Amino acid sequence: MAIKFQYNKTSLQQLEKQLKVRKRTLPIIKSKESALRMEVKKCKDDLVRLERELEEGIGRYESMFALWNEFNPNLIRVADVHLTVRKIAGTRIPVLDKVDFEVTPFSLFSQPKWYYDGINILQSLAHDAILVEFTTAKLALLEKARKKTTQKVNLFEKVQIPGYEDAIRKIKRFMEDEENLSKSSQKILKSLLERREAEKEKEAEA
Repeated sequence: MAIKFQYNKTSLQQLEKQLKVRKRTLPIIKSKESALRMEVKKCKDDLVRLERELEEGIGRYESMFALWNEFNPNLIRVADVHLTVRKIAGTRIPVLDKVDFEVTPFSLFSQPKWYYDGINILQSLAHDAILVEFTTAKLALLEKARKKTTQKVNLFEKVQIPGYEDAIRKIKRFMEDEENLSKSSQKILKSLLERREAEKEKEAEA
């Protein structure tokens, strides 16, 4: 990254201020990145567990396949999904609160007795499937935030901070060289004036 600067004290002060801000901010960003990394790992573990539980839940009722053919799927539907928003390491993440189901009334006389159990089973499986979807979305958001934060850490740590430090070194070196040159010029001028003064004194004596 090319840092724009001028070889003067004002530019030096501005660069030093920018460098100070970045050095002060870097540990905060690193801490955020670490927290997001942990959350991503936790979310991945949760997703693996939830997907396994959903598969196991579906597997438990495969033996009832013949009965499910008799079941009317229009009896139950998802009416509403309630969610809340939680901040995780500064990132807004949707969290599943609860799922509302709407069950169409049916006659106990014209439908099999196990329909009530079937409705409860479907509610449980649908809830788990929705939770898997929410966790997948949560993971995607956390991954995006983590990558963005990692990029910022790398930008500060590997590009901007070294760039500002290098620019500050160049300005200081230039100003030191300029000061040394000025001192040398003053010494030469002083020596020249002293020599001329001495020559004038000799001429006056002669």
